[in-house]
Amino acid sequence: MQPQTQDSPAATVNLTLIQAVTEAMRGELRRDPRVLVFGEDVGARGGVFLATAGLQAEFGERRVFDTPLSEAAIVGAAVGMAVRGLRPIAEIQFADYIGPAFDQLTSQAAKLRYRSGGQFSCPLVIRTPSGGGVKGGHHHSQSPEAHYCHTPGLKVVMPSTPYDAMGLLRAAVRGEDPVMFFEPKRLYRAARGEVPTADYLVELGRAAIRQEGSDLSLIGYGGVMPDLQKAAEALAAEGVGAEVIDLRSLVPWDRETVLASAAKTGRVVLVSEAPRIGNFMGEVASAIGEEVFGSLLAPVIQVAGFDTPYPYVQDRIYLPGAGRILNAAVKALNY
Repeated sequence: MQPQTQDSPAATVNLTLIQAVTEAMRGELRRDPRVLVFGEDVGARGGVFLATAGLQAEFGERRVFDTPLSEAAIVGAAVGMAVRGLRPIAEIQFADYIGPAFDQLTSQAAKLRYRSGGQFSCPLVIRTPSGGGVKGGHHHSQSPEAHYCHTPGLKVVMPSTPYDAMGLLRAAVRGEDPVMFFEPKRLYRAARGEVPTADYLVELGRAAIRQEGSDLSLIGYGGVMPDLQKAAEALAAEGVGAEVIDLRSLVPWDRETVLASAAKTGRVVLVSEAPRIGNFMGEVASAIGEEVFGSLLAPVIQVAGFDTPYPYVQDRIYLPGAGRILNAAVKALNY
């Protein structure tokens, strides 16, 4: 079957985001015998969030298996498997835990294709729950995606809908490069939508325009997207047309769509829940300033997490909710 690359299939099924992730892995395990799924407790238990529930029962312990509690070993093994022709999907229980595997990712996986002059590729996917909103505290709620965006050779993805989760994960597994696949855990069961039953892919590097508008651009990714939609609805009630863009993919990112929107509206609010310093949205703001500065009617405004360790009790205060986004939008509109 030739995969479709746009929203054309007629038959759909209603899934949550985590169900879409599970079914994407199930489909890839069935489609390609080179695909393996492994990580801490992903086998009989189905993972800490049950993203791999039922996969070991269907595909056996040779293709879906538990690993030791060692992120360095998990990613190191995945790199070796990828180089030898397999298609590993490795789960890290929380994005906060990837630290011990940082060298394997940034010094090995990211550079294999370049350092070998194209003789080797490293087609692996690192899946991991990311972000806050579930009262996980300091070590279970961080958003470390910028660390990996800064490493040439790694692709970085964060879906916010079931449709994108399935299409992007399939595309990541079938690609030739290592992909960091961050899954916003607070949307696992909160985001629900129609997903085609036919095979389809979502291209990495293409943003989604969730809502068109001409007065203001609201741009985000991952767990903040429902809050952007709420802010856009509140602005619409006041007669303001906000364009809502979901980046979906951070590396590569869709400069063309973002710059076109910024030039059209002249006012931009960038939203993510990672800490402000070194935030990936700083790169987006820089590109807007360099490329379409003459079209801007107000400074580009960022709404982000705070530059503190992620709190436990103040979980919801830390996140850039609809209220903070609205305040930034009003500031841009009144500039």
